[in-house]
Amino acid sequence: MATEALGEERPALFLRNATGLVRGWNVRDSLIYAVLATNLITLGLFEFTYAGPAFPQGQLLTSVVISAILVSFLVIAYTGLIVTIPRAGGDYVWQTRILGSGIGFVMAVTGWWFILWLWAPIYGNILAIQFFEPLWATLGSPSGAAWFGTSNGVFVVTLITIALAGVLVSLGMGGYARIQKWCIYGGGLGFLVVMVLLLFNSHASFVSSFNYEAHKLFGVNAAYQATNAAAIKAGFHAPAMGFGPLGPTLLLVPAMMFFILWPNWGATLYGEIRGASDFKRVFRGMFFGLWITTAMTVIFFLLVAKTFGWDFFQNANAAFFNGKFPLPIWPYPFMFGAWLVHNTAFQSSTRVIFAAAFDRVLPDRAAEVSEKRKVPFYSLVLMLLPAVGLAALYSYNSTFHTYTLDATLVIAVTYLFSAIAAVALPWVKPDLWRASPASKVKLLGVPVVPAAGVVTIGLLVFCLYEWLSNANYFVNNKSSLIYMASMYVLAIVLYVVARLVRRRQGIDLGLINKEIPVE
Repeated sequence: MATEALGEERPALFLRNATGLVRGWNVRDSLIYAVLATNLITLGLFEFTYAGPAFPQGQLLTSVVISAILVSFLVIAYTGLIVTIPRAGGDYVWQTRILGSGIGFVMAVTGWWFILWLWAPIYGNILAIQFFEPLWATLGSPSGAAWFGTSNGVFVVTLITIALAGVLVSLGMGGYARIQKWCIYGGGLGFLVVMVLLLFNSHASFVSSFNYEAHKLFGVNAAYQATNAAAIKAGFHAPAMGFGPLGPTLLLVPAMMFFILWPNWGATLYGEIRGASDFKRVFRGMFFGLWITTAMTVIFFLLVAKTFGWDFFQNANAAFFNGKFPLPIWPYPFMFGAWLVHNTAFQSSTRVIFAAAFDRVLPDRAAEVSEKRKVPFYSLVLMLLPAVGLAALYSYNSTFHTYTLDATLVIAVTYLFSAIAAVALPWVKPDLWRASPASKVKLLGVPVVPAAGVVTIGLLVFCLYEWLSNANYFVNNKSSLIYMASMYVLAIVLYVVARLVRRRQGIDLGLINKEIPVE
């Protein structure tokens, strides 16, 4: 029996001795990724449409700057976690190693996998509203623009979104980096062109152009005046641009998180980024990404106030918010600016699925990496296929549409647990902490990373409290909360089943999560 025991081959802790992923990005690529994640054009403008009218006494400009300052502490906390354990999987790896196997799996998989299924139809809907509808309207086809607002239109655009995301992620880190550079250059040029138009045109010129194009495209007369009148009729009175009052402005901070909370969106990818153990380089990538977006937002607000008129910008949002906007499309500021002429989600989530499979919690195949592009294709499939089904439900079932309202909330909960991990790291893993470059970063003798984690916890708890208690954020929906709770239950079931199956195979998942994954 002793000989048999000695001859038994115990399964290795990890799936294999190397992940198979390669470090295909540099820190500049991560900076571009952070700018695209904290996206003024896609998410920011959409959020301003609802946040301004919901909190009419608050100041959008001030709330954005305050939000960026607070999110900077999240950047510091995440930088500390990245340089301590620079592995693919990010939140999943840190939380399972610092807070425990079960907690880490449930929080990370729910926040980075199940919930991101919902972001495909959410982004599809936004793409239809922000791109296809204004484009078709500008090309002189109001009926074509209206089609993109139908169930069929939203579903088709969502399928385009899913297909495009699948193709881009399948290119691998190197291929994706090349595409996102062209995106940032093209987007930056477009932003610059519109800002120049706003800078060198007068308010009177804008009013004339707006009325001209609104009449030409939609047959609406005196649309500028009608927009202001519609907002006033809805009971909205636009505040003048300023810096206060502070109380109502702070209530805008949880709303701003819907677009500015994401400079760390690439945190799950740092096992594939060169220089991931260098605190300053990692910090700069996320920090400058955040503040480039913030600077663009401030410039946008100031030029809109100069040329559109701050009251008109707010009134257009309020009129749309109340269903009174004179034009049959979303009040897209960049389309309005162009009238003066008269003429990333699945990339990060796949790495969480990959990391869980590499830890043997999910089926081994999800950790397989393509030979040529080093892409975890089966992890990508696990993101794409469910997203298609949920996209159909989102497009054709108005009840399911409300289930998605708390999608951001769940990701914030994942971030919250990573912030807790950053605070707990020096005490739970003292040897790992002492060996980390993050432990050397101090201010007045106080370690910066755990302190930043405390501030981040305060920010996220404040946001979660407001989201769950204040109806003006439109996310404290009972049905949506039940749906999100069911996603956590699904994650728990998956983990329990995995634990039982692997135990029969002689694999201890708890022991795996005490070790740092191989590179």
